[in-house]
This record gives sequence, structure tokens and C-alpha cells, in this order.
Amino acid sequence: MDRPATFAGMFYPAGEAACRREIEAYLSAAEPDALGKPIIGGVVPHAGWVYSGLTAAHVFRALQGQPAPETVIVFGAVHSWGVPGPSLSATGQWQTPLGPLAIDEELAATLLAEGEGTLADRPDAHTQEHAIEVQLPFIKYLFPTVRILPIATPPLASAARAGEHVARAVQALGRRAVVLGSTDLTHYGPRYGIAPVGVGEAGLRWAHENDARLLEKAVGMDADGVMAEAQAHHNACGPGAVAATIRTAAGLGATEGHLLHYTTSHDVMPQGQPTDLVGYGAIVYV
Repeated sequence: MDRPATFAGMFYPAGEAACRREIEAYLSAAEPDALGKPIIGGVVPHAGWVYSGLTAAHVFRALQGQPAPETVIVFGAVHSWGVPGPSLSATGQWQTPLGPLAIDEELAATLLAEGEGTLADRPDAHTQEHAIEVQLPFIKYLFPTVRILPIATPPLASAARAGEHVARAVQALGRRAVVLGSTDLTHYGPRYGIAPVGVGEAGLRWAHENDARLLEKAVGMDADGVMAEAQAHHNACGPGAVAATIRTAAGLGATEGHLLHYTTSHDVMPQGQPTDLVGYGAIVYV
């Protein structure tokens, strides 16, 4: 599969120079990582960069300070019906404004052979999804020759199992790998059908509190807790991606998570009183 940069010009710049300038601005503005440990995985948001780019850049800046991996595995939220389980884009390359990123076809084949039916090669699952795509220019900028493994991950019990399979496959092949999961947080307001305390500052506080519960589970590397929390309180659109990332990171040796940044679309770009807004968080696993 040779996947085009479908959302370039909408979620992020389509031109190479503009894309590069924007990435550099976000990385420069992100707070430096003070953990002093290798980053094994992370969670990043996937809205348009004008809203979530700085939050995502906190994770990418942390990765910038360490040796390049051979492969970056990206679990992405699924926003459409009909994706029955974790779905690989197993061959070919994905285009970005900075050039293509080749898929780690050997790792994909290993997963498909040994994944006990948990994962499947379903390139169509990626056709209109943006959660993975918006991360790729950052990845290409930081690690120009890295390979990727995109996995669309619906919020099902199979998500955590997929993460365990990925960790075992990475270890079996001896890959130097980093795993990222992409989710946004609470979608609050009348537009999203969730406004239990109405609009205004009360709604913004409610969204912050709703997000805090999900972030606590994710930072604590509680994959099952993330899934249960999101199902109960609708505070992540990609809980499957987060759960898979946690299990992969844990399988590769991560023992703790750290929240690097949190905000909402209203905090980034306030336009009158808070009404419809989305939360964004950046987490790393070390």
C-alpha cells in the first residue's frame, strides 16, 4: 500500500518548507524532557496541529534527544465503524510532505504470522483515518530513515493483546523500536452531545476533571483501566490505541509513565466562553 498524505493541507501544512517550519517551531516551544531515561513509548493527540501540535511536540522533543530507532510503531484511534480489530498497513510506504516513510514489512509479516489472529492486514482501515497520519511528519523530521508500522486500533479487548504481540515480535526480531499511541481526550459540548454542566467555565472544569481520570490510568500504565474509564466516561476517542501502546511499552521494558503536557482546544485558542472543546495529553513511557 502506498498511502498518500490524505490530510495534508487540512490538519497540517501540505508544503515541505511550511511543514518543516511548523515542526521546528513546536519542538522549540515544547518543554525539554528532564527524565534522563530512554523513551520506550508515548501517547500523542491527533487534532489539527494548530490545536494539538504543541502537545504532541512534547513527546517528539523527548524522542529527539535519543538515538534513532529502527522502527516506530504507531497505534491509531479509529473514528469509523466497521474495523473489526487491530488492523495493520503491512506493506508499502506512507507519504508525508517531508518524503515517504517505508513500512517495516518484516515486522508486519512476523505479527501477521504469530499474532494468533489478533491482528490482520487491513489497509482499507487506514484510508480515511487521520490519527496516525498527523504524527508522521514529526517522525520523518526526527528520524528520516526510520521505518513505521501503522496499526489502526479500535476500542476492543483485542487492543491490549495486540500490544503484547507487538512487543514479542519486536523482541524476536531484535528491533530498536519506539511505540506511539494516538488519542484525543474528552470531546465536550453540545456539538459532541456531552455537556452535563452546560457551557462556560463549569464545562471547561468538568472536561479537565474528566480528562484527569483517563490520564491517571494512562500514566499508571493501566491498560484495562484506560479501556474501562473511556467506556464509562467518554474521555478518549482512542482508548484501544492507548491500551495497545501501554502493553507494548511494558513488554519492551517500560515501568512508568509521565505526563508531559495537557491542554484543551479552548485553552489553546479561546473564542469567548468555553463551549465545544477537546482535550489533549502527551505522555511518555520509560
